[in-house]
Amino acid sequence: MKDLAGKTAFITGGASGVALGQAKVLAEEAGMKVIIADIRQEALDEAMDYFSTRNASVHAIQLDLTDRAAYARAADEAESVFGPVHVLCNTAGVSQFGAIEDATYDDWDWQMDVNVNGVINGCMTFIPRMIKHATGGHVLITASMSAFVALPSTGIYCTTKYAVRGLAESLRVEMPKHNIGVSLLCPGGVNTNIHRAVETRPEKYGETGYYGVDEVVFARLKSVIEGGFDPVDLGRIAREAIENNQFWVLPYPEFAEGQKQRDQEVIDAMMMYQHHPDTIRRAKIREEMGQTMPGASKAS
Repeated sequence: MKDLAGKTAFITGGASGVALGQAKVLAEEAGMKVIIADIRQEALDEAMDYFSTRNASVHAIQLDLTDRAAYARAADEAESVFGPVHVLCNTAGVSQFGAIEDATYDDWDWQMDVNVNGVINGCMTFIPRMIKHATGGHVLITASMSAFVALPSTGIYCTTKYAVRGLAESLRVEMPKHNIGVSLLCPGGVNTNIHRAVETRPEKYGETGYYGVDEVVFARLKSVIEGGFDPVDLGRIAREAIENNQFWVLPYPEFAEGQKQRDQEVIDAMMMYQHHPDTIRRAKIREEMGQTMPGASKAS
């Protein structure tokens, strides 16, 4: 989507971290009107204190992404303040790590509700509105390199990020006919406070097999990410992806060699069966019907 100036963006989790970096770039550098939505009012207030000293059009909405009725009201408010939303940044996310066998259902439900259902709710709320206003749009989904790499203790988080990667790839296939672009941003380390996400965990997800508010654990987690991207620099990469309708946004080339190895492992597993009788039978049917295999897509 070119010419972002004057258009409206809705950014979830927009009061801090990666999402606040996106808000700063889109509002201050791209000239967009920006809605920042976040569950934490104090964080929204702090963000708005920042934007009040800048030449930026920003409006804050307190929002629990898991509340679909509240999401619809937030969309109505966004449109009443700034007009139709053209860019949806599904960026809010939470994390908590530990062995799968130690997890509770509440541990699963919290991350699934925010990281997966929150993204679904954003798409279900705004995509029909984008289609209706018929002036184009763009959906940015922030996943993680954990959508490609499974590591010990990341099982729940990794599951959520693989899920939204699948959603993004599906949208990539279906949205072009509506003039809606799609980007999948997969950060590795980013110097944010996501390591303190459990501080925002609602009481309804109260039973955990993992850590709670623990400064020793927080310090260890922070040491992993503090050398990562500055959120504003990552926000600039996200802006370029939106402007260029770039689907894969993977600014971490240090992961490439491992990805090549995993891709080759998958391909080798497929090719083990290239001479199986049923493989030959299916190939003959496709040839007779003039069919090609689905799944190939243009690189971007």
